[in-house]
Amino acid sequence: MSSPDLRQMTMLELFRHEVESQVQVLNAGLLELERHGVDVDPEQLAEPLEACMRAAHSLKGAARIITLNAGVNVAHVMEDCFVLAQQGKLSLRRRQIDALFKGVDLLERIANAPGDDETWGDKEGKPEIDAFMLALSVAMTDSSDDAGGAIPVVANQPAITSVAAPTPATSIEARDSAHVGGGRSVRVSADNLDRLLSLSGESLVESRRLKPFAASMLRVKRLQREAAQALDMLQQKMSAGGEAAQVALNEVRALMLQSQHMVGDQLAELEMFDRHSVNLSQRLYEEALACRMRPFSDGAGAGSGNYARMVRDVGNTLGKSVRLDIVGNATQIDRDILEKLDAPIGHLLRNAVDHGIESPQQRLQAGKPEQGRITLEARHSAGMLQVNVSDDGAGIDMAQLKKAIVARKLSTDDIVARLSEAELLEFLLLPGFSLRDTVTDISGRGVGLDVVADMLKQVRGTVRITSTAGQGTRFQMQLPLTLSVIRSLLVSIDGEPYAFPLAYVNRTLELQREELDVLEGYQHFSFEGRQIGLVSAHQILQKGELRAKGESVMVVVIGDNEHTYGLAVDRFLGERMLVVQALDARLGKIPNVQAGALMEDGAPVLILDVADMLRSVEKLSVAGQLENVGQATADDAGAARKKVLVVDDSLTVRELERKLLSNRGYQVAVAVDGMDGWNAVRTEQFDLVITDIDMPRMDGIELVTLIRQASHLRNLPVMIVSYKDREEDRQRGLEAGADHYFTKSSFHDETLLQAVVDLIGAA
Repeated sequence: MSSPDLRQMTMLELFRHEVESQVQVLNAGLLELERHGVDVDPEQLAEPLEACMRAAHSLKGAARIITLNAGVNVAHVMEDCFVLAQQGKLSLRRRQIDALFKGVDLLERIANAPGDDETWGDKEGKPEIDAFMLALSVAMTDSSDDAGGAIPVVANQPAITSVAAPTPATSIEARDSAHVGGGRSVRVSADNLDRLLSLSGESLVESRRLKPFAASMLRVKRLQREAAQALDMLQQKMSAGGEAAQVALNEVRALMLQSQHMVGDQLAELEMFDRHSVNLSQRLYEEALACRMRPFSDGAGAGSGNYARMVRDVGNTLGKSVRLDIVGNATQIDRDILEKLDAPIGHLLRNAVDHGIESPQQRLQAGKPEQGRITLEARHSAGMLQVNVSDDGAGIDMAQLKKAIVARKLSTDDIVARLSEAELLEFLLLPGFSLRDTVTDISGRGVGLDVVADMLKQVRGTVRITSTAGQGTRFQMQLPLTLSVIRSLLVSIDGEPYAFPLAYVNRTLELQREELDVLEGYQHFSFEGRQIGLVSAHQILQKGELRAKGESVMVVVIGDNEHTYGLAVDRFLGERMLVVQALDARLGKIPNVQAGALMEDGAPVLILDVADMLRSVEKLSVAGQLENVGQATADDAGAARKKVLVVDDSLTVRELERKLLSNRGYQVAVAVDGMDGWNAVRTEQFDLVITDIDMPRMDGIELVTLIRQASHLRNLPVMIVSYKDREEDRQRGLEAGADHYFTKSSFHDETLLQAVVDLIGAA
């Protein structure tokens, strides 16, 4: 969560900031005073009383500075109440605490008056403020026990010199861990943090580009070794020659040896720099990412006491005594997720108080404590964030749930009877679904849990509901730790890489052709005991047509419940951690695409929007336009255009060869040098490679050698077209593995095209 720049704030905005901070202290302190009851050691109340008194005193002074008389009056009478309690002249009971909570709410309203009207407290709000001051004054003089047990006071307690930190009305663990580490902090805007994280991610990607360069240096070293071996062979053949030839040859050998040592030293230095660069970039990225992470206590409701206050107020409204315990206040959460969690957690807590916790009489009859308990827990688990809301109430009445499902015509009696408990509980997340027949201010509209499910879909999270009769209900939300980095499954679709967020991937499968069935004209396969529809990812993304090669089909299973589908892709490329890069807003919403990212070699990759893809599948299904996944046959091979890769650092030559081949019907891709060409043949499928020799980063001989060494590329036809016309150059190219060698100065258009046809056939 970003912090405001205090230097740019007006006096009223500064007062609002002060109120926001001190209200957290007041809420937390009052809740703790109320929670302790009559059996607590009075010494334990010194800290919350002192914290509340100082908070009221600070607000009084802040309001006086900006001449907010209404704020001065409210804070002053609250301060007097806390001072009397400290002096042992007032017993704080439920009635006094209720009145003080109203004062807290009034201070917030004064600071955030409608239309920023600073005179609201002296005009429209004056009757409400006068009524509060009268009610609190009466409560301060009335010691009758009319609303629960009294809060013991601290008699003749000396003033505490240190200002107490906000103490949430939660468990001891939550209080102690609310502010871990007393290090210095600075205010940084959210935009600055986002830019820092983006730059550090790019730095990490750039640092990993040294690895291929180091590999090319190894190839240089290997070539030098081969050259030295050739010189040795030459020396043996020239041993019978003259002395001058031997001297010259020895000089060449000495230079080669010196060059070899130098390359070895430079390579060792490069490897050390590579390790240090990657390590430094990784640390920079992790620190930048940590800047986005905030403790759970920084949320709008956890650390401020708003959640505990809300649980208390809703419980009082319903005539229930309820306590909220918060566990894991120090758990680190991405600030964007922390902001999105506020409303869903609020709905779950209200739901727990209203639906979960029984009335005091029912709890006593069941042998439970009169006060109900709700636990809000945040923790990390298996690289994910888990937020649990559980209660010790009666649990969900499954019989009532089944009746509600049938009554709302969401399913039939026969189907409901066969559903598992987990499947039945999923109905609670549907929009408009509620177990209440009547609508109240708190429940009955069926909105709360729908908000929870909607938020989790936005952040690629899940929710699981469990319930035990007589013991309570538990909502377990699982979310990613951050929205800036995602674990992804990389796949190839029509020769291009795409990323599926792993949170949305149910399973990856390699299906044999005999495992595919055709039902009503569409392909299906068996998955976890049910039939799942098979859809081509090429059709969804409008990227050509999938023709499965061989006897298997690569499938990514996405979706849930009845909206589960298998997307057929060309092949799996592995799992990656990707730094999410937002697409330019001028592009608008690109169908089926969520964001972009950079891979380790700097190549861009699109992150797919799985929810959008599911909607696209539904539209095609309704329209009856889904296409089956075909299999490549001899006829298909003849009908499909063959793909040729042209690798040359000369723009003129690249374009000439591209046009020649395109005019004959071939599909042509280009690469600007050997390294670019090597990356292309590793990620896409080509029928032929045409390459130059002299190119930066990696020459054509190295490219041909690498292709021949790769087991899956060994049979790929390669043609060299170069300005070098010496016989030894031609021999080097053919020995490296090229199928044809042409010189640019001598080949004719038809000669090149005829050689292409000889190698791979017509387009």
